[in-house]
Amino acid sequence: MKLIRTLAAMLALGLGAPALVQAQTIKVGTILPLSGGAGPQGQHVTNAIQTMAALINESGGVLGRKIEIVSRDDESTPAVGVSRATELISLGVSVIIEGWNSPVTLAMQPVIARGGVLDITAISKADPILSGEGNPLAVRLNSSNSQDGAVIANYIANIAKAKRVAFLTQNDAYGNGAQASIEAELKRLNHAYEKVAEEKFPFTQADFRVALTNVQAAKPDLTVAINANEGLGMPATIRQARQARLPGVLVAAVGTVAPSVIEVAGEAANGLVGADIYFPQIEPFSSNPANQRFVAKSLEMFKYTPDKFMALGAAALQIWAMAANELKTLDREAIAKRIRGGKFKGTLMGDVSFEPNGQLGSKHYLFTVQAGKIVVQK
Repeated sequence: MKLIRTLAAMLALGLGAPALVQAQTIKVGTILPLSGGAGPQGQHVTNAIQTMAALINESGGVLGRKIEIVSRDDESTPAVGVSRATELISLGVSVIIEGWNSPVTLAMQPVIARGGVLDITAISKADPILSGEGNPLAVRLNSSNSQDGAVIANYIANIAKAKRVAFLTQNDAYGNGAQASIEAELKRLNHAYEKVAEEKFPFTQADFRVALTNVQAAKPDLTVAINANEGLGMPATIRQARQARLPGVLVAAVGTVAPSVIEVAGEAANGLVGADIYFPQIEPFSSNPANQRFVAKSLEMFKYTPDKFMALGAAALQIWAMAANELKTLDREAIAKRIRGGKFKGTLMGDVSFEPNGQLGSKHYLFTVQAGKIVVQK
């Protein structure tokens, strides 16, 4: 009734209904950890989405309307994530950008799908996210466990040529899936190796001394650390591995070593090997005008250079906005179908394409940490 009275009043003044619609914002929901061990990273991704929203709004918004970001904290807990998703659906958001922890994403997917809201996963890597069981219109920006596994397995088999391999693995859908992908690819490559140690741990763990003692005793040529807790767990793993004088090479799972991890880990990070899909100030990204605008706006608004995770969150919003403006609709199914299997030019990550299942195609770059800096291998 209030809306009807408002419309009537505007018509009486000669303003018309379109003026009211023009004034409304388009609500975009985000669900990421804003507290706990992954809180700092979740806050950074949320800020990056705010940065992209500002850039889009400065360029005319979506369908001529400004974007309003509505952020919620999933506390890295599936049940909390489900509750936050339900809340955002009730607020009438047009899309939800979510996902730091795979178990949280997998719990939220069916809820968001039933709510009729487009669900874009920014970070979570587990392969089942794209299976269609939880969300038949799934879209994901980050590389998958399968894509990552191929990169790490190739390093183990063809570059390090490691024969004795150990795993320090987060015991959940992400960690176990990542390890399984690496081992499956090693098998496909016919690489002869021995798994000399395997230590599992929960996402919240920060003390790895016992696990590292067991790995050290196994005398590996190479140890793969799979730890998505970048605020606490991964820096602790790196520091404690150095303190334990872990033999061989320490290899981080793809996308688990941002500059913030290196800053916390300190000198212990030197010599670490990893891989990733985005570096803000390294080619081909540094000369990309869309990325330059994103980096400059991030520095203006939040006083820091964005990392890969921030770029993925921002790109999720940018690509959704591109699709909505192109199609001239906010319809969930239409936008999802445009993204899945589609191509987009001029994103902050360059010209990109998605696989039919909604997975962004990614190019991986191997790197080492030298003098506290990421150095991409040519």
